[in-house]
Amino acid sequence: MISSPSYTGVLSRRDRVVISSCLVLITVLAWSYLVYLDRQMAASMAHDRMMAEMGMTMEMPWHAADVVFTFAMWAVMMVGMMAASAAPVMLLFAAIHRGRGGQGPPRVVFAFGAGYLLVWTAFSGGAALAQWGLHQAAMLSSAMTTSSAQLSGAILMAAGVYQLTPFKGACLTHCRSPLGFLMSHWRDGPAGALRMGVDHGTYCLGCCWALMCVLFVVGVMNLVWVAAIAIFVLVEKIGPAGLFVARGAGVAMVVAGALVWSGKI
Repeated sequence: MISSPSYTGVLSRRDRVVISSCLVLITVLAWSYLVYLDRQMAASMAHDRMMAEMGMTMEMPWHAADVVFTFAMWAVMMVGMMAASAAPVMLLFAAIHRGRGGQGPPRVVFAFGAGYLLVWTAFSGGAALAQWGLHQAAMLSSAMTTSSAQLSGAILMAAGVYQLTPFKGACLTHCRSPLGFLMSHWRDGPAGALRMGVDHGTYCLGCCWALMCVLFVVGVMNLVWVAAIAIFVLVEKIGPAGLFVARGAGVAMVVAGALVWSGKI
């Protein structure tokens, strides 16, 4: 249960429209950039293949600008993937704020959202550094997938095992029912909302970080898989059987990882 009728009924239609529209807008902008970037990278990969056929290929080391660009790519991708799953808690937060006498659409709602995205921006920095490390170790293909079957299998198995851990279950339970957290950790004002957004985003990160690492196996910029993981995260968080879906996916990833490790797929 993601929300409580006693609170959601407090939120006006105008507030709902404003918050939902903002979330839709940033999601559309993020995906538009990802599609544009995917086309640019496809053209670059085609050029690299042509150069390889001519015997002129060369692996170029990364520079600071490459790390910054990769960080920006991950940050935009996290916005595109996670904004939809944040919508229910954003609306619930706004409703509680309104129920406590606040005015809307309040700045504190956007401060809460900024805190949430701040956590995923920090994760994007770590992901960019991991991608840089894999590139430097020559363990990342031009399609941005891990080039080692053992590494790919290990990532899948680790992500699958994590799906079955109590820590994952606790974080997912929080994300599926954040009302208790919002009521017991309430802080007034924009600064308090920012802190609450960071705290909630930390639970969300604890729930989903391993799934994001699977992108190194299937392709960091494989938009079909990016969309599939985003949908899976949404089902985990708001679907009626989200906990069972998470555990079933965990078992499937462990099996798939073992098969990839052994070279059978």
